[in-house]
Amino acid sequence: MTAANASVDPSSCDREPIHLLGAIQPFGFLIAVSTPDWLVQRVSANVGDWLKVAPADMLGRGLLDFIHVDAIHTLRNQLQIVNVTGTAARLFGIRIDDSPRRFDMAVHTQPGQVVIECELSAADSSVNASALVRGMMNRVQGMRDPSTLSCNAARELRALTGFDRVMVYRFAPDESGEVIAESTDAGIESFLGLHYPASDIPRQARLLYERNWLRIIPDIEAVPSPIGPTLDSAGKPLDLSHSVLRSVSPIHIEYLRNMGVRASMSVSILREGRLWGLFACHHYSPLHVSFERRTAAELFGQMFSLLMENRERETESGYENRARELNDRLVQALTGEDNRAQGIARRLGDIATQLNCDGIGLSIDGKVTLNGMTPEPRQFVDLIEHIRASTTTSGNHAINAIRADYPQASEFQGRAAGMLVMPLSRLPRDYLVFFRREVAHTVTWAGDPNKPVVAGPLGDRLTPRKSFESWRETVSGQAVPWSAADLRIANALRMSLLEAILRQSDQSEEARRRAMQRQDLLIAELNHRVRNILSLIRGLINQSHDPNLSSVQFMDVVGSRLQALARAHDLITADHWGPSLFSALIDSEAGAYLSGDAMRIQRAGPDARLQPQAFNVLALVIHELITNSAKYGALSDRRGTVTVATQLDESANLIIDWRERDGPPVQTPKRRGFGSAVIERTIPYDIKGEAQIDFEPLGVHARFLIPSAYVQCMDKAAAQPTAAATIAPDELPIPQDVLLVEDNLIIALDAVDALRKAGARDVRPASNVSAALGMIEERQPEFAVLDVNLGIENSFEVANRLLALGVPFAFMTGYGENEAFPDELAHVPRIRKPFTQQSLAAVLGRRR
Repeated sequence: MTAANASVDPSSCDREPIHLLGAIQPFGFLIAVSTPDWLVQRVSANVGDWLKVAPADMLGRGLLDFIHVDAIHTLRNQLQIVNVTGTAARLFGIRIDDSPRRFDMAVHTQPGQVVIECELSAADSSVNASALVRGMMNRVQGMRDPSTLSCNAARELRALTGFDRVMVYRFAPDESGEVIAESTDAGIESFLGLHYPASDIPRQARLLYERNWLRIIPDIEAVPSPIGPTLDSAGKPLDLSHSVLRSVSPIHIEYLRNMGVRASMSVSILREGRLWGLFACHHYSPLHVSFERRTAAELFGQMFSLLMENRERETESGYENRARELNDRLVQALTGEDNRAQGIARRLGDIATQLNCDGIGLSIDGKVTLNGMTPEPRQFVDLIEHIRASTTTSGNHAINAIRADYPQASEFQGRAAGMLVMPLSRLPRDYLVFFRREVAHTVTWAGDPNKPVVAGPLGDRLTPRKSFESWRETVSGQAVPWSAADLRIANALRMSLLEAILRQSDQSEEARRRAMQRQDLLIAELNHRVRNILSLIRGLINQSHDPNLSSVQFMDVVGSRLQALARAHDLITADHWGPSLFSALIDSEAGAYLSGDAMRIQRAGPDARLQPQAFNVLALVIHELITNSAKYGALSDRRGTVTVATQLDESANLIIDWRERDGPPVQTPKRRGFGSAVIERTIPYDIKGEAQIDFEPLGVHARFLIPSAYVQCMDKAAAQPTAAATIAPDELPIPQDVLLVEDNLIIALDAVDALRKAGARDVRPASNVSAALGMIEERQPEFAVLDVNLGIENSFEVANRLLALGVPFAFMTGYGENEAFPDELAHVPRIRKPFTQQSLAAVLGRRR
């Protein structure tokens, strides 16, 4: 079969590696260097146009051979900020050689290398991005209507960038898009209201839009500059996902050419980290927007994203608050019902008012009840049988076109075209179904969406369509899609109904009264085992409920807590329901959640055997600590560790000290949920012990006391003191009082944190020579770390003072090995930026 008559698969566009094209746009050049030696590994072929050196002559040589030392120093300082914040660094108006030219630079890191991109600074005066964006936001933030807000935002962005057309393009749930706002130059055809199929923006392009807020193509006819070598020693091309100069896919170039567009730019609009839409900018002649103005456009896109999200949340919040009030009244009404099926059926109309729907159907205990616009009873019964046979999930699920999955729905699509299915039992038996009627409407596409691509002249490569004339399609058999707010309301409603159903089960009145009294805690005595197991599970379900969680997330949380209890139960029953080792509990939870990284939880001190009641209580506490640490604390960072230390106090109580280190900075949570209640209250409540948790900036610190009545014995072998580590001849104890001299606040804060994590107790930062000398006179430090360049001065005067006092110190510099040091300071250890905690710790422990 030839390419001309072969069947074309539009999804092949989704597989094009647009981040691995191996070339850049020629309005700048690219250099990739290795770390930490900063040797040139890759360069773009056009580098000679800027640096007057052949690309091949740069490979393998130090970047300092081609870039001015001050520019490299600035890059290294900015790279330290990149490592702290995890974002790309931008520099404006930098001189990189002896010529008067100034460049704008973007730098980001990849494993083992730093990627530097340069373009000429704009000839006009510097742009104050924050001031520009502040004015733009002042002119749009007072607008409450999302449509008016979008139109004015498009107008502001066009004024900033100079494009002929700026559109606000919003994605639909099926990944197609619609132009919802537009600002154009006079005489340009309007695209407002046009829809574009999902294939116009392939999936991998949408993922890149989520990583990079801005993408520009100044001239689609510009010849790309290849990057050499094409492959590295591992046979991989350079990943250009975070590149600002990344070349353009030939398919996209042809797409723009077919539209008559010569230059384009896009700015992402995100909601909760996902792509909501785009500012799409078109120009009908080449147009280059300076890096500074692009930075302002990107900042405006970020601020607009937050503003649009806030406007949508305002609408959703009113909808959800009303549903919550109705839900509370429903739960109160159902509390007195003796028959669950009759109680829900009688209130079917009230239940329907919680969601924007046109009808509702209930199938419970084999009985059917319908209200509003629904299928006929026989049709509803057949639909329920289809749902039972085809549903694989235990939670709610929604579709806006029933007939797409169930062709028989065409019989009733006028009354019920979309549905939200809510299971009311663990087994696929009972269901509550919300219906929405058909909304037939006409969609205006920018070209025929059913023919987005045709076979091109190069075999199975795809060629974008050449016609963008309006094409109208009448859509039938569909309802208004269910929104995220609809799904959140439905999840909360399902939890309330399940709670009401559980309350009406065959549990005894005594068990029900006890469970309601302790609904904010676990059952007081967890070792009542079989008699109380149903109440315990119910308590876990009720307390784990969070309206912010999806049904799948909710089931994962409940499942993990039940598994923690099951693991503790297995350890206890292994000894015939006798005391079990605390160390076994730590190993079990660490192995379950950390797998090969379980060694990151370190134990210190003697082991202990705990009675089953205390063991079960502690199992949930340790489970919550580990899962919280893995999500937010030290264990969420590959460098983080947890130390669990044990000891006996004078009254033979077991003291457990949990301390996290080297994770992300800690902030006290604004909301305490069920997990916090478990950590802070179960030990005092159930076994009359003590619990304290402190959210210290360097890591969570928790302390627990297990009363001696629950501690049967100590493992004497494990209780023997650990021999002190031998100090190597060139190693010394970590100094406790350290002076840090660094003129950049962000880098100074990072260094203070790293020095403290390395073991220093008191780190005093100074930003200049005068402040540093004053601190030395006030109190002589044990050690000092000095940044060489302090802006308009250097730290050699401080170094000489320390040398005279006999205080050991080290230099921290971004200049590399070629910095000129006085002879008397040539022997001083040096820490090269960007530093790491390990490099600082090594200097502290091996000082002279």
